[in-house]
Amino acid sequence: MIVADTNVLASLCLPNGMEEIADQVMEKDPEWIAPVLWKPEFRNVLALYFRKEIFDLPTILQIMEQAEALMTSNEFQVNSTQVLSFVKDSTCSAYDCEFIALADDAGVPLLTFDQKILTEFPSLAIHPKSFV
Repeated sequence: MIVADTNVLASLCLPNGMEEIADQVMEKDPEWIAPVLWKPEFRNVLALYFRKEIFDLPTILQIMEQAEALMTSNEFQVNSTQVLSFVKDSTCSAYDCEFIALADDAGVPLLTFDQKILTEFPSLAIHPKSFV
């Protein structure tokens, strides 16, 4: 089991140059979890693809549906005290710290491309390339 941040999940579903790595991560460990925050963040990524006219609305909706199917029963609430404690001890956003808190609670690594998270939480976060 891994915690997948939104950009790793997006790499599994969208063309962004990191699809192959995301596929390898999925092959190695198909059990991905995330805080419920993943969904609005993922919608925001899809909005960028829509606004740049990379995909039309029906395609965006289909991609969202596929991502939601993948994450069904794999979304978790996180404790605000724990999230804000990670915020206090880092320069990461509360959004990022939601993923960190879930990884800490679940005792599994957070896979992320975000260099700041990788630097500030080396015991919890790992780059997908290092994971595979």
